[in-house]
Amino acid sequence: MSDPIMPTPEQMQRRLQELLRTTFAMPTSPSDPPETAVEKKSGIPEAIRGFTLTPREIKAHLDRFVIQQEEAKKVLGIAVCDHYNNAKVMASRDPAAPALEYSKQNVLLAGPTGVGKTYLVKHVAELIGVPFVKADATKFSETGYVGGDVEDLVRELVQKADGDVSLAQYGIVYIDEIDKIATSSEAIGRDVSGRGVQTTLLKLMEETEVALRGGNDLQGQIQAALEFQRRGKAVRETINTRHILFIVSGAFDRLTKLVSRRLKTAGIGFGADPAAAVEDAAGLMRRAETRDFVDYGLEPEFVGRLPVRVVCEPLAEDDLFEILKSSEGSLLRQYERDFEAYGIEATFHDEALRHLAKLAALEKTGARGLMTVTERLLREFKFCLPGSGAKKLAITPEVMEDPATTIAALAAEGREEAERLEREAVRVFAESFGQAHGLVFRFEPAAVEALLLKAREKNIPARGLCESLFKDYQFGLGLIRRNSGQSEFAIPVEAVDAPDRVLSQWVVASYRTIDEHEKH
Repeated sequence: MSDPIMPTPEQMQRRLQELLRTTFAMPTSPSDPPETAVEKKSGIPEAIRGFTLTPREIKAHLDRFVIQQEEAKKVLGIAVCDHYNNAKVMASRDPAAPALEYSKQNVLLAGPTGVGKTYLVKHVAELIGVPFVKADATKFSETGYVGGDVEDLVRELVQKADGDVSLAQYGIVYIDEIDKIATSSEAIGRDVSGRGVQTTLLKLMEETEVALRGGNDLQGQIQAALEFQRRGKAVRETINTRHILFIVSGAFDRLTKLVSRRLKTAGIGFGADPAAAVEDAAGLMRRAETRDFVDYGLEPEFVGRLPVRVVCEPLAEDDLFEILKSSEGSLLRQYERDFEAYGIEATFHDEALRHLAKLAALEKTGARGLMTVTERLLREFKFCLPGSGAKKLAITPEVMEDPATTIAALAAEGREEAERLEREAVRVFAESFGQAHGLVFRFEPAAVEALLLKAREKNIPARGLCESLFKDYQFGLGLIRRNSGQSEFAIPVEAVDAPDRVLSQWVVASYRTIDEHEKH
């Protein structure tokens, strides 16, 4: 057997280039150049050109989904309207006209976890019709170091916009846990996950060009290499961040101490502010100033890029109750759908909602506590009721606190209802069989009981068992009718275990009837 003929280096190169062109759909001629970012950006997206919302309309929309946070809704409504009205004006102007100055209304949301910060931003983006990207600040590092690249957030906007760069460059980037990248003034050495990330974000929050292909994007590098080989230069596709709205948020747990200390220091003597000494945490958060965020560990330049700041209030038991009862995004809708998937209608009494809200408030995690306690209290129901025959579940505090008793009662009711339906299915089968073949066909009571027992043992519907056992009975019964004239048949219990034997005995008996007639 001869050795295989190896291709020459030139042949290998041609084959590799052809494979790459096929895989990545590269254009094959200079007359068909790849679409550049500049070409994709042409035109104003309809979501921006048709933006006519007012702050009141935005707040009214958010009221449907988020309970409380009145000030945050107002502030977001104003900031969003200012941002997109300005973007619409700037995008519609003649490029030759003098430039307009505008400071972006990037937003900082401060407040405890689970109060609706993410929900607010998400529904704002959905209302406007622009792509929305959310990430936690802790997963990023400064470009060039281990960790995520903050510029990936901008690239993800393009993905969320299905590749439409013109729409993506008006999107919203939301970065949570921004307080986790605050750096201590005592930190020594290069801080790539704190100060470095803040520095990189500075450029994005103002205006910069971000390459659509990251440095670690192998496909982008191959495309650039092939383009360079064909044209002698590579087209660099970018997206501009000028009109991307950045919203950051964090709990800022230590901020109240810094504000309290500043107020006490500033208030020593006759100018003291006695109210500051008794103000609650939310009140102290509302009095936070730029210096407090800087003392917390955010860079002054970074805080300066976030001119719009608002504090989200912690949620009390009454707020959690209203979230369950009134919010369009209530967790209850999810649980109702979960039970509905198994044919169970779940209803929540107001007393149950109050009970859930009370327990969730003890979790100290805001609205997230609702999921924690609801899942814990309804876990047994979701596990035991599907397939039990139960059709309805009325949820009260007593039911949630004693699931075993309720599950047993519902299961018993379900079994009774299931048996009733199975009996009805056997009756309907017999009636349908008789009508289809011009007979009177019924099961004796003992046969019905035997059919139900056998169906349960085989774990199949009673109707399906009947169709299987008596699928050939129409031929034998028809023969008996011709032989003897009999048209009414009562199926005995013996036929459940041996349907063919019983039918054969009946057929043989019908022939005996013929013989007797012939003798006479």
